[in-house]
Amino acid sequence: MTYEVQVRAFERPGLEDSVNLTSVRNLVRQVVGLFSIPEIIEGINQAHVFGASSANVQAVILEKMTELGFQSERKGLFKDMTVAGIRPDYYKQLGGGGILFEVERGKTIANNMDLLDVWKTHICPEAKHLFLMVPKIRVTGAHQEQKIFQAVEKRIGTFFDEQVHNIDVETVHLFGY
Repeated sequence: MTYEVQVRAFERPGLEDSVNLTSVRNLVRQVVGLFSIPEIIEGINQAHVFGASSANVQAVILEKMTELGFQSERKGLFKDMTVAGIRPDYYKQLGGGGILFEVERGKTIANNMDLLDVWKTHICPEAKHLFLMVPKIRVTGAHQEQKIFQAVEKRIGTFFDEQVHNIDVETVHLFGY
């Protein structure tokens, strides 16, 4: 049994010589592989319901993320900043710039959590990459469907437009569940 995960990669032009781009791409393939594990699929389906928090989805993948070398709720990444208390859902250190991995669910676009995650990656001195896991579809309390992945894809894409030059994020990888 497999789950159709939707994936979209954004990479700044000229990264062919990036110190860790190969490692990042390998990790993307491993994260995509998680969506073929029956326990993960079932757990995400149970966690992705109206009113649930992203912490429920995080709990489903925590063990596997740890196996991939990610640390949960890593403290101290922003210690020298006025926003010192910020913590990512997961963090993996890589030479040349690590990865922040954020899991969103209900507030993804309503509260601009996707944009906050890009901002956190931009200001984090230890990260150059963002893995962002968002729902493909979110059903509202009124039983309407919101196309979250599609909206996030459009919003994140603006940061990688040729006219945007001031973002310190090398890649963003979206995973739609």
